[in-house]
Amino acid sequence: MNNFTSIPNRLINEKSPYLLQHAHNPVDWFAWGEEAFTKAKAENKPVFLSVGYS
Repeated sequence: MNNFTSIPNRLINEKSPYLLQHAHNPVDWFAWGEEAFTKAKAENKPVFLSVGYS
């Protein structure tokens, strides 16, 4: 079993190669921006930040 799905998440619309590699990941990722902060505030949830890796 793998951790990927054939249905892409919202990262499929990003330009960054780093973000695109997570576009078929089952996590509900958000790119850095207002959409992420608006949702976190509305749901009273923290924002977790991934700065990537090499």
